[in-house]
Order: sequence, then structure tokens, then C-alpha cells
Amino acid sequence: MQMTNSEYSAYVDSIAPKTKSLINCLNAFWIGGTICLIGQGLMTLFESMELEKTVASSFVSICLVLLSAILTGLAVYDDIAKVAGAGTLVPITGFANSVVAPAVEFQTEGVILGTCAKMFTIAGPVIVYGVSASVIYGLIYWITSKI
Repeated sequence: MQMTNSEYSAYVDSIAPKTKSLINCLNAFWIGGTICLIGQGLMTLFESMELEKTVASSFVSICLVLLSAILTGLAVYDDIAKVAGAGTLVPITGFANSVVAPAVEFQTEGVILGTCAKMFTIAGPVIVYGVSASVIYGLIYWITSKI
């Protein structure tokens, strides 16, 4: 059966599930906002302990990564991510999830070939790109500052 591009597009549109963009955006917004609210609450708590702002923000990051790792290990984070979508991927918690999830998934293959080898399959390229980009930017900045 031969179809033109427009007939094929019409066919695909007729059988493709309809997306719920507005609901998905709202879920991403309120769940991502809740994660940020938790982070702000932690920041306020640590600053009330008279910690410097840089130290307090480091502790906030550590707490959010730890919470994300624990929820990933308990298979709760994935359930939240199914509802929130990008709302859980964008904050630092999404990065922690991308490191922990493969480690949990491949732990049956052993410590070295499973957990350690697979831990950075998703986050590894992000780390490599980030480090590489910062080195290149630093070199460009250093060269242009000497001129």
C-alpha cells in the first residue's frame, strides 16, 4: 500500500495518543517548584544556624542530592518523575537520579562491572562536556586577558 506523506501524517495523527501538554507543564511546574521550595527551606535552616551563605548552599546541594539518591534507591523518585517529567530532571536532584538509577539497576552484575561501570552511563557525558567546556572557556578567558 503506497501512501503520500500527507496521508501518512494524517494516519499517524489519527492513531497517536494525544498529549496532555498543559497538565504535564503544570505538574512539572509544581513538583519542580516543590523541590526548589525544599531547597530554599534547607537554605533558610542552614543560614539560621549562622553558616556562611556559600557553606549553607553547599549543604543544601548535598542534602538534595542525598535525598534524591535515597528516593531513587527506594524506587520512589521514578514514580515522582513519571508525574513531574522535566520538573524532576532539571534541578540537581535529576542529576543525582541519573547517577544512582543505573547503579541500582545494574547492581546484580557485580560491583565493578555493574554498579561502578554503569553508574556514569547517563551522567558521564554531562560531566565530561561540563569539564571540557569549562577548560576551553578558561583557556579562552586566560588568552584574551593577556592581550
